[in-house]
Amino acid sequence: MTTVLDPTGELRPETRERVTRPESLNGLTVALLDISKPRGNVFLDRVEEKLTGLGATVRRFSKPTFTKPAPVDLRHEIATSCDAVIEALAD
Repeated sequence: MTTVLDPTGELRPETRERVTRPESLNGLTVALLDISKPRGNVFLDRVEEKLTGLGATVRRFSKPTFTKPAPVDLRHEIATSCDAVIEALAD
């Protein structure tokens, strides 16, 4: 079992089921979410190269600021148009 801590200040921990990982990324659409911290885009550029080499289609998204959660419309667009998401954290 893996424990993931939520840094959003929750008062009661939530239990969430893990999503089944795909066997391959070939043919899937992967969202790369830049949270707008310095050099996150540099990290995502390299991740994009690797993912495209594995046959994935990559879509890039950015949060307006790293200090707040992604806007609802951005989260909805990612959830409805992509099969997986990778979020970049950098400094």
